[in-house]
Amino acid sequence: MSNPFAEKSGGPAIQETGPFGLPVDAALASDAKDRLAAVESLLLDCVRGEDPLLTEASQHLVEAGGKRFRPMLVLLASHFGDPAAPGVVPAAVVVELTHLGTLYHDDVMDEATIRRGQQSANSRWTNTVAILTGDYLFARASDLLADLGPEAVRIQARAFARLVRGQIQETVGPGEDADPLKHYLQVVADKTGSLIAVSGQFGALLSGAPAHVVDTVTSACEKIGIAFQLSDDILDVASETEESGKTPGTDLREGIRTLPTHHVLAGIGSGPDDARLRELLTQDLTDDALHAEALTLLRAHPAMDRARADLRRWAEDARTELLTLPEIPAREALTNLCDYVITRTG
Repeated sequence: MSNPFAEKSGGPAIQETGPFGLPVDAALASDAKDRLAAVESLLLDCVRGEDPLLTEASQHLVEAGGKRFRPMLVLLASHFGDPAAPGVVPAAVVVELTHLGTLYHDDVMDEATIRRGQQSANSRWTNTVAILTGDYLFARASDLLADLGPEAVRIQARAFARLVRGQIQETVGPGEDADPLKHYLQVVADKTGSLIAVSGQFGALLSGAPAHVVDTVTSACEKIGIAFQLSDDILDVASETEESGKTPGTDLREGIRTLPTHHVLAGIGSGPDDARLRELLTQDLTDDALHAEALTLLRAHPAMDRARADLRRWAEDARTELLTLPEIPAREALTNLCDYVITRTG
């Protein structure tokens, strides 16, 4: 395979479309495609077992698809070292198995009926089957981790602890004297940012990248993960249709306080309808008329501009860190991701 980072002469590198439709170096895109195929193959092998129900339930979300965002970050980060290193593909599978396991558990806690356009596992079978399937995926991830060395095990264990802590903190809410927005951002960092950070960390570490590169990629990827969640918060309010993949106002209807609503309740911005909007945000919005009123007022509120500014800051902080890394196509792909996370919210 040609070296995607070799010196190029005679004009710019040929570009192809990569993750999220972003332009990437053609050689990098080809390498990522081949390695993603290897990830997919190993992922399917990991969820096959002797028990028919366990196999079917485990394959349920794997076969439903998904962006494979975390495995892609592992693969991109591996180009700061040797992308063909033997631990890279298994590490990509580890982070995806972990992510999928959390989805099974999340759907039980949220009493969800749909996941990735299909009936959720807890709805199709039972909560017990869904929980045990998630546990099984965590076990399969641990099995792969054992071959990647004690440092990889330690990194994954600490990330998993953060995932659980974030879920618990989200469940119990901020303490009486806590800043609700600070609490929310910590939950986002733990629940979303932690595993995305590990994705970049695994890719760089297991490919043999220098320690300072590993640290930089890890930090930048966590910021990208936080930015992605904040952009989802904005899309939940701002999107007019379901074209974005989200039903507008879902978080509002479910009573979930996200970045824009935290800013409203904290008094960001002002206007004649502030009192009414704050009143709506503290009550049940399952009623269609109240939900529509709250969504309309929130879309026009200065808190949305503040949320977009917060999003840009997280994405730009990630970009600033990435620009200290060696100038290779993988760095460009990652900085393009920083652009995407901003532009996807319009």
